[in-house]
Amino acid sequence: MEDWAKNNVLTLLKPVEECWQPQEFLPNPTSDGFIEQVNELRKRTGDIPDEFFVALVDNTPWAIWARAWSAEENRHGDLLNKYLFLSGKVDMKQIEKTTQYLIGSGMDIGTGYNPYLWTIYTSFQERAAFISHGNTAKLAMQHGEVKLAQVCGIIASDEKRHETAYTKIAEKLFELDPNEMVIAFANMMKRKISMPAHLMYDGHDHNLFDHFAIVASRIGVYTARDYREIVELLVTKWKVEKLTGLTSEGREAQDYVCRLAQRMRRLEERAMAKAQKAPTIPFSWISRKVV
Repeated sequence: MEDWAKNNVLTLLKPVEECWQPQEFLPNPTSDGFIEQVNELRKRTGDIPDEFFVALVDNTPWAIWARAWSAEENRHGDLLNKYLFLSGKVDMKQIEKTTQYLIGSGMDIGTGYNPYLWTIYTSFQERAAFISHGNTAKLAMQHGEVKLAQVCGIIASDEKRHETAYTKIAEKLFELDPNEMVIAFANMMKRKISMPAHLMYDGHDHNLFDHFAIVASRIGVYTARDYREIVELLVTKWKVEKLTGLTSEGREAQDYVCRLAQRMRRLEERAMAKAQKAPTIPFSWISRKVV
């Protein structure tokens, strides 16, 4: 698949010189008006609720893609980290500790060395990142912070390109090996997709990701409905219902995946209502304020 990847995946990368960089969206520390720019940024963030900042604190052709993808993703963290620092709304030491704990804990997304599981996971996760950053941009705009909306919107556009790449790879694998791919799809859905940061810890809260997810759901950044809609999108995009020539195990997996969204629909309202009713808790990221 290397020639295919060269023509269908690498084309989705942008040359570094054409990419945006975090500094383009932040006060310029070399300018005479730096302090005024920082004060203006802080003024714009002054009326944004604390809950919003909780939800924001969120490498042949294959090797070229993986390295470039990682480099692109790294900019997202750099930009949001600097923005949060300049906003004066968060405890940066606690965010840095959370990042160190998370990197030290490693990441286990349940795919092992199985490329089918990995491609399904990344297709799902990149779609989720696109949705959550897009929703965050909308919320920032509602609170009058146009620059933060622009920041989250440009990150969302990167995540959309990444989603396109991984869903195209998965689509090709469904063409080459539909039976094993649909089985992998079903297995991934049965395990449920855990976001890369599900092992996050800040030195205080051992259930930090769960509490973060509740806040994100409560304010509409990422909800059970979004999860279900991603399943529906991928089933349709990969034409899972139309797969033929499957083994009995493959047909069973096909049936499971195609019916999954319908079953999830019956539970999503309950999950979203539960998030709305969940008790507020203190977050170290925002100086132990309760949200």
